[in-house]
Order: sequence, then C-alpha cells, then structure tokens
Amino acid sequence: MQVSNRAQRIEPFYVMEVAKAAQALAREVAHTSEPMIFLNIGEPDFTAPPLVQQAAARAVAEGQTQYTPALGLDALRERISQWYAQRFGADVPARRIVVTAGASAALQLACLALVNAGDEILMPDPSYPCNRHFVSAAEGTPVLIPTTAAERFQLSADKVAEAWGEKTRGVLLASPSNPTGTSIAPDELRRIHDVVRARGGLTIIDEIYLGLSYDPAYSQTALALGEDLISINSFSKYFNMTGWRLGWMVVPEALVPAIERVAQNLFICASTIAQHAALACFEPDSIAEYERRRAEFKARRDYFIPELDKLGLRVPVMPDGAFYAWADCSDAARKLGVEGSWDFAYALMQRAHLAITPGRDFGSHETANYVRFSTANSLPQLQEAVRRLQVLLG
Repeated sequence: MQVSNRAQRIEPFYVMEVAKAAQALAREVAHTSEPMIFLNIGEPDFTAPPLVQQAAARAVAEGQTQYTPALGLDALRERISQWYAQRFGADVPARRIVVTAGASAALQLACLALVNAGDEILMPDPSYPCNRHFVSAAEGTPVLIPTTAAERFQLSADKVAEAWGEKTRGVLLASPSNPTGTSIAPDELRRIHDVVRARGGLTIIDEIYLGLSYDPAYSQTALALGEDLISINSFSKYFNMTGWRLGWMVVPEALVPAIERVAQNLFICASTIAQHAALACFEPDSIAEYERRRAEFKARRDYFIPELDKLGLRVPVMPDGAFYAWADCSDAARKLGVEGSWDFAYALMQRAHLAITPGRDFGSHETANYVRFSTANSLPQLQEAVRRLQVLLG
C-alpha cells in the first residue's frame, strides 16, 4: 500500500523514538541500584488535582458524557474568558474561544483553516517539531529561521521582515518555547506582530506554557496586542491534564465559523468528560494548588540549571518558563568520547541510566550540539541525576 507524500514528509518524532529505547532499557535496569531516570518527556509529574478528578467522576455518574458543541461547553469557554481577565488583565470574550482536543488539535485546526498549499510559515530554529509538521500536513512549507542565545532563541522583528517573501503567509511562534523555556520580550513580540500585520499576514502563537512563567517581565499573553492573532493554549502543562487531551484556541471573531466547520468534521468535539472536569481547574482551591506546583517547578529550575553549568553542560539562556533546560553538550560529549547530542543522549542512557532528548528534533541550526533536559520530575530525582552526571563527567 502506497503511503501519501504528505505522510512521507513527516519526520519521526525523535523524542518518542528515544523514549522507546529508554523504556526498553528501563525494564532491564528496574531492579538495579540505578533504575532509569526520565528527564526526556515534557510531561508534568503532577496529575490533575482533587477537585478536577471529582468533577470528572461526577460527570460520568450523572451521565454528562454526550457530545458537546464543536466550540466547547459554553460554561468552559466563559471560565477560560474569566481566567484571562483575572490572570492577565486581558479582555478575551468567550465567543472567541474554541475548546479543542488538546493544543495539537488547535494547531491543526489553525493550519487547516488558514494555510494553503505552498504557503510559507516562518518559525524559529530551534522550535517544537510538531509545529512544523502541522504546517506540512496542511500542505504549507515551514521555514525555520536560525536563532541565537543572544536572541533568547526566538525570532526578532528584523529577522521576520528579512525572511518575508512572496509565499510567506505568516509566523508560528511559541512563548515560552519548547525546547528552550525562553519567551519573547513583549516589546519585541509587538514589533513582530506589527511586521506581520503590515504585510497582511498571520500570527499564531503557542502559549501552552504561559501559565508556567516565572518572570513578570514575560508573563503576559500575546492577546493583549489585539484581536488579529491566534493564541494556542492547553490544559496539559499548567493544569496538569496531559492525557485528558484538552486545549483551546483564541481566534479573531470572524474566524470562528470557519474553525467551527473544520472542527465539526474532524473532531465533532473535545472530550465531554475532560471539559466538565476542566471547569474545576478554575476553582480557588485548584488555582492555589497549581500555584504551589508552579513554585515547585521554579525551585527545580533554580537548582538544576546551575548544576548543569558546573558540569560543563552550559545553558546559555536561563529559561523564564516551562520546565526545560536547553544545554550545550559539546564539551561533555567530548569527555565521553562521543560526538553530537544524539550519541551523547544514548551514552547517558546506557552509562548513567538517564533519559534525555537530543536536539535533533528541534531543528538543524546547531541543534547537534544541544540536548533538552526536562525538569518535570521530582527534586530528589533531579538530585540523583546530578549525582550520576558528576560520576560520569567528573
């Protein structure tokens, strides 16, 4: 059976390929003195808090399990609208909010609704790999623009203007970013959006880690720039609901009918049970718990990244959000007698039973020199990881 050209253009998700190898080795070393430590997957080690779990159970018990509108439960859209007002001081009316089957579905909907065959979408290198694949799946062309540590591994307005061509449709950004955990400075983001707006283009920004922001200078939603952009968000990261597959997008009001049509045909709706559960995310007790967890994520960052620097795994930009460390492994790889982040990641897996992610997934500009550590793991696990790295790297 012949595979479509579209499917052939989609590269493997190397994060998951490495994870499979780590899981296989983990079974072999599970009962040794050094079981596998997983610092590779971007998934919080916390699960949904009690009120959210109770709301899900209540929805099942009360039979609230049938389809919802494609745009999502009205009550949930209203709660998200209130969240923007309370958290960010932003006026985001519920009628512009579309509840989706995870942020992945939101990105897919945005690309299918707005990207035509041959359209070019600019994005930073490095960046989350699935973002470029969503563009490719819509028959568009992702154009990765190299970024530097001095630019916080983010695009600038000057680079967007310079790269803009006849086929350019817009930009796809992420703030905070995966894999770097860095955000775009609000003034620079405004300039980028001005460049895009002046060319009649499209600004899509992935804000799924915005709730896990640690620096007030960056803790602002792009939606404050106006109604003519699209923000993607999720219940997975700050709200700790990864497997529930629930997210949302905020779009210009005129775009809602088109998004609704595509969503009706592709997804019908997001999980009804997950939507009812998510209503409880915004209860004061839940928010208090999420804020406690955010502080814990920050404490992990504050411990782990200086330790990496001491070991020669230099993190050139301190992440201001998310739970990642984008570390230059060049010197450490040479110490182990290997070359590049791919071989370095496998060396750590085999010699120290540490699973991390090589830079290969995230682009091509110097990514062979970088690895991504996830700090979405407990502080004791991070401390043990540091101990093992100290033994291995001296």
